[in-house]
Amino acid sequence: MPHAEIKYSSDLNLDPAAVLADIEAVIQRHDAGSGACKGRAYPALVFHHSHVLVEVSLLPKTHRDAAFMQALSSDLEMAIKAHLSAPCYFSLNLAFSGAHYVTNTFAP
Repeated sequence: MPHAEIKYSSDLNLDPAAVLADIEAVIQRHDAGSGACKGRAYPALVFHHSHVLVEVSLLPKTHRDAAFMQALSSDLEMAIKAHLSAPCYFSLNLAFSGAHYVTNTFAP
């Protein structure tokens, strides 16, 4: 199950829920078996220069090779930038979760 985090300066007119939905859709197009993408967004009230930082983490899988990651990165960048309407710094980081990362569900 992928994770996406968006950290952005609060001066940007950004709909983070729509960006997160598009991130999930792009990941699903590249890897239909990836599952839902958990996402969260953090607008920064205090910042220096307008910016957007998107970090996406995935579990390592054999089919997620360098070519897969490059294609996913390119498509994610285009999808995310489609939501931007003002000049800003943009950063995107795709990473694999570590060997001891645990993901499951909890229900009391």
